[in-house]
Amino acid sequence: MKEPDKIRPRGLADYLEVMTRAVFQAGMHWGVVEAKWPGFREALHEFDPEKIASLDVLEIDALAADMRVVRNRLKLEATVDNARTLLRLENSGGFKRWLRRHTDYDATVKALKNEFRYVGESSAYYFLWVVNEPVPDFETWARRRGNTPKILDGTKGAKR
Repeated sequence: MKEPDKIRPRGLADYLEVMTRAVFQAGMHWGVVEAKWPGFREALHEFDPEKIASLDVLEIDALAADMRVVRNRLKLEATVDNARTLLRLENSGGFKRWLRRHTDYDATVKALKNEFRYVGESSAYYFLWVVNEPVPDFETWARRRGNTPKILDGTKGAKR
């Protein structure tokens, strides 16, 4: 996997898209998600949080059968829940403000894991990296977790 590009989120849809990608990449080869990403965008209304948050059981059933996306029902349900959470946080003071109110990286990750479904250590790191929030150096982060750093392009020992 190549190093993901950082973005400057323009709104909640950007945050939801990055989070959803992090959720779906967890436990899968990133190339599968990459190949289906245009279909994700189309099927998930360009990640409009209002539209995704309003999906009902029948619409989730349809998504779980849609060949354009990775058909993992639990992660699709998590995407709907995560859209609802983003909207709740936005409406109670702003998501970006909520994200930045934590004292450090570890506190931010803990908060993300507590608030959002299927967000773990790696997906939180990915999310924060891509949305251009402070994260530790990748090698330091990986070592802290007891892992040998495998840089995102698939080579060992490469630098970010």
